[in-house]
Amino acid sequence: MKRREFITLFGGAAAWPLAARAQLSAPARPARPLPTVGILNYASALDIRVVQFIDALRELGYIEGRNVTFAQRHAEGVLDRLPALAADLVVSRVDVMIALGPATFAAKQATSTIPIITAFSGDPVGQGVAASFDRPGGNITGFSYMSSELAGKRLELLCSAFPRCNRIAILYNPQEPATIPEMEQTEASARKLGVALHPLAVRHAKGLEEAFAAAARERAEGLLSFTHGFAVINQARIIELAARERVPTMYGWREFSDAGGLMSYGPDIHVLVRQAAGYVDRILKGAKPGDLPIQQPSRLQLIVNLRTAKALGLNIQPTLLARVDEVIE
Repeated sequence: MKRREFITLFGGAAAWPLAARAQLSAPARPARPLPTVGILNYASALDIRVVQFIDALRELGYIEGRNVTFAQRHAEGVLDRLPALAADLVVSRVDVMIALGPATFAAKQATSTIPIITAFSGDPVGQGVAASFDRPGGNITGFSYMSSELAGKRLELLCSAFPRCNRIAILYNPQEPATIPEMEQTEASARKLGVALHPLAVRHAKGLEEAFAAAARERAEGLLSFTHGFAVINQARIIELAARERVPTMYGWREFSDAGGLMSYGPDIHVLVRQAAGYVDRILKGAKPGDLPIQQPSRLQLIVNLRTAKALGLNIQPTLLARVDEVIE
């Protein structure tokens, strides 16, 4: 081996430990924190909507612990807990907050800076949550399930099930933020139809039994259940009592008809939740919530459960059946 080659080889070998020591001693770059998505929910951690939302984000490539973290707060059906839970998410400095149903109002009151996506809200513009549908402005946007706009139509469809419709009971929780505008629209529709309404205010699950007993005593031809958080949490009990007291009942979402409720008219909430995940994706990539329009459902479904109708001894009018999107037999 030539002398020059030997010196070059030896000098390079001697430098290896030095380079290795330099790499070991260099300070490591701090890990970039993962974005945090806050979930504010009126129901429990087992709520199907939470599962659907996380699944939708996973399909968009967000895996918890890999490129996103979740901070979940659940009110377990107690609406009064929502403001404190929303404030806790703000203190946790989440990057974006997803609000489910009535949680929207607590989220808006808690922060004017953190982006908020409402997965489904009754009437966000009419109730002052956002400035407009096209340009909501501020830090909140999302999706409406049109509870107020569809209230009158639900009453009309329920009455269409009977040869005569004189008296309809209304089951609602007065603590729900969307109750007032929905009741106003229902009352306006009742005046046009010449129908007397019998409001049944229920704040706790223990009051449901008496409410349905009252509807039966008043000989209401049917009952309209405002499908807000309270009804969702108590879905099984409401359907059970409607069957026991033989009260034909209209609901806002198809899950109630799937579970044995007589009728439902409204959007597919699962679709809205998936779309909300898409908005979260856009915000994490830099979009501003005020620039994203509040969207309303593009499709509404009228579902009739004929098994339940048969159990109630009810013959659904052919004119209504002609309008049904899906029949459960």
